[in-house]
Amino acid sequence: MGASQVRSSPGIETVLEVTRKRTFAVAVDWPGWTRGGRTEDEALDALVRAGPRYAAVVAAAGFDLEPPAAPTELEVVARVAGTSTTEFGAPGVPLPGDDSPLDEVALARQAAILQAAWGAFEVVVIRHAGAVLATGPRGGGRDIAKMIDHVHDADRGYLVQLGARSPRTAAGPSPIADVHAAALAALQARARGLPMTDPARVTKPWPPRYYVRRAAWHWLDHAWEIEDRAATRP
Repeated sequence: MGASQVRSSPGIETVLEVTRKRTFAVAVDWPGWTRGGRTEDEALDALVRAGPRYAAVVAAAGFDLEPPAAPTELEVVARVAGTSTTEFGAPGVPLPGDDSPLDEVALARQAAILQAAWGAFEVVVIRHAGAVLATGPRGGGRDIAKMIDHVHDADRGYLVQLGARSPRTAAGPSPIADVHAAALAALQARARGLPMTDPARVTKPWPPRYYVRRAAWHWLDHAWEIEDRAATRP
């Protein structure tokens, strides 16, 4: 099924972030439900395959999503040009509308889904504690401990992109729970139009919607990576 055929089919609004080497399919109204592929069709197929997993995540936050059965249930509403970040393997472009205001209801939904993504990763880590993950053909791939460090470090950087300072202790970086508390506070402040707490550290702050989408995607991407690599271990 070609992307041009998908575009005319009403369904879940999807934006394609496109480069020559890689494309991400982004479910506009469902932060974190973003999957990539080498082509538009591969990205759309990957988004559909991830639907049941994502639906389970948002169900924990109290939201109902009926996963699409096929790409024909997606509606490609826009394409945006990707960047080197896209080609590297992360959705790197805010979407049209990401700068639109967030009222209290929309903000609560965004925050709830983000927290559900954090929780989903933690559940997977506990479930697979001690597991030896399958590696790639050249033996590559982080183990679970390194993956935890990676997502925690990324979240500290993402918080800076939101215009806030990542909390620290005298001994170094704060626990991730403190980072998440700061992120939720910064999200609320940005949504209300309050000044950023640390604007000097970022030249082009991320819109709150993009921050939530990027952060939720990152936590879920690695949660699902752990599940997949644990399942394929000989």
